[in-house]
Amino acid sequence: MYFNPSRDDGLRRLKDFIPAAGIKYAQGRNYDRGADAHKSVSQLSPYIRRRTISEVEVLKSVLGAHSPQSAEKFIQEVFWRTYWKGWFELRPSVWTNYQGALAQAKHDVMSQGGLRQQWEAACYGTTGIDCFDHWAKELVETGYLHNHARMWFASIWVHTLELPWELGADFFMRHLLDGDPASNTLSWRWVCGMHTAGKTYLARADNIAKFTEGRFRPTGLASYARPLGHPDHPKPMPLSIPSVIESSKRTGFLLHDDDFDLTHLLAAAPKNIYAAAYIPSLTGVSPWHVSDTVQSFVDGLRNECMIRYADRLPNITDTTTVDDVIAWAKNADLEQIVVPTPTIGPMRTTLDKIRAQLSAAGIQTCEIRAPYDTLCWPKATHGFFRFKENIPKFIETLRLK
Repeated sequence: MYFNPSRDDGLRRLKDFIPAAGIKYAQGRNYDRGADAHKSVSQLSPYIRRRTISEVEVLKSVLGAHSPQSAEKFIQEVFWRTYWKGWFELRPSVWTNYQGALAQAKHDVMSQGGLRQQWEAACYGTTGIDCFDHWAKELVETGYLHNHARMWFASIWVHTLELPWELGADFFMRHLLDGDPASNTLSWRWVCGMHTAGKTYLARADNIAKFTEGRFRPTGLASYARPLGHPDHPKPMPLSIPSVIESSKRTGFLLHDDDFDLTHLLAAAPKNIYAAAYIPSLTGVSPWHVSDTVQSFVDGLRNECMIRYADRLPNITDTTTVDDVIAWAKNADLEQIVVPTPTIGPMRTTLDKIRAQLSAAGIQTCEIRAPYDTLCWPKATHGFFRFKENIPKFIETLRLK
């Protein structure tokens, strides 16, 4: 399996998947047939994650070929990712708390030999649980896992191996091409019983055997999934209101790898843009090394994006740190920075630091949020089943059909 880091490859995959996005998807989506046989799912998530192709494009394409009823399951899966993002945006402290717990888990791994051996066995795929070991190696080699395999893997990590869930979430973030702070963190919390009260996820041998079509029938799995904590969610906060862009100010673009769809940025920005810079988020993803596979893929999407928009952008200055960005803005005599709104996670953390230092230097930061996010995120106040009641309205408002 190979994901080419380009919009064309994402669009090709979308086109190939469209005929199967209806009833066929609903019937086959839970089957994991192996790395080279994921034909029942779209495999679009690495491109949607960075908005190399957007949710709106995907939904419009699907609804152009299927009714909302026949494609209901696939449409819901797209909105599940949107729901996770919105829920996270309204509760940013959940990411902060995860980061703190991950730092403690790393300290424990480094200081406790037994834990370190267990963690390494899980990461290298040498636990002796054949399906789990296979998925660990598949993830490292390809940067992708079927969603059902992700659920089984997380359950075995937490409930059978009894490893800290934060270390498992971090393992995914280091290796998944579609690694998304919201979807990943909240999915692991859900498996642990920390998202929905009284609900955990237990990987069962018969279920794995059925949906891998007999490739695996593990033994020795946990028979009970004990909740690791009671959900104690912070109250949802309102979305921030972006600063008003002042067309008279000397303006620059700050680009990042959370959003390679620059359509809304270019439409909202002043006509004259004097400078542009790019900063990656991967250095803030994990306290360990993010895989070369992920870094190469994101770098490829970045290069392709800059070529695609080259006629509408100034020359790009590459930066790696907050200080680099501040120096770039000052050297270009900028009065205002316009940036696509990053989601809660490493890029949001970095941008908040940049904003504070730019403000101290008298430089304004203006964020551009995609209309899709502005519409959907505020509805993620409770569970997904309440959120999904809004899907018909989302489709109507965004003119997706």
